[in-house]
Amino acid sequence: MTQLTRRTSDRRLRDLQREVDSIFDQFFGRSEDEDTSAVWAPRTDLSETDDAFRIRLDVPGMTKDDITINLQNNTLTVSGERTSERTDEGEEYVRVERAFGNFHRTFTLPNAVDRENVEAAYEDGVLTIHVPKTEESTRRQIEIQ
Repeated sequence: MTQLTRRTSDRRLRDLQREVDSIFDQFFGRSEDEDTSAVWAPRTDLSETDDAFRIRLDVPGMTKDDITINLQNNTLTVSGERTSERTDEGEEYVRVERAFGNFHRTFTLPNAVDRENVEAAYEDGVLTIHVPKTEESTRRQIEIQ
C-alpha cells in the first residue's frame, strides 16, 4: 500500500542537476545550445526477427508531433519532450512519479539494415519503429544436396 506523505517539490533536485550539467558542459566545451541532458528516458524493447528489427518505446501522454526520429549513418535517434500537465498554481502535489521534460534514446544499427524502408507508427502511447534488414543479411535455410 502506498502511503500518502507530503514531500517537498523535486524542483531543487532538478535545479541541482541543471547546474551540474552546466559545469560538465563548460568543462567539456559543449555549447549551451546543444541538448545534451535528457530528463528521462522512455522504457524500450528491442526485438529481432529474421528480416527486421523492432524498437518499441513507451511514450504515454505524447502525440506523434512531440517525437522526432532521425537516422544518420548507423545511428537511430528518437527524441522529444513531454510537457507537464501542471496548470493550477495553487495545487500542491503530494507525490510526483511521472517524468516530464526532454528525452533522447540512441540506437546503433548494424550495417545490414534497409535505411530507405524504416517505418514508425504511434498507437496507444507506444512508438514502434520497424527497421528492415537488407535481403543479403536475412537468414535463409540452405538445402543439403
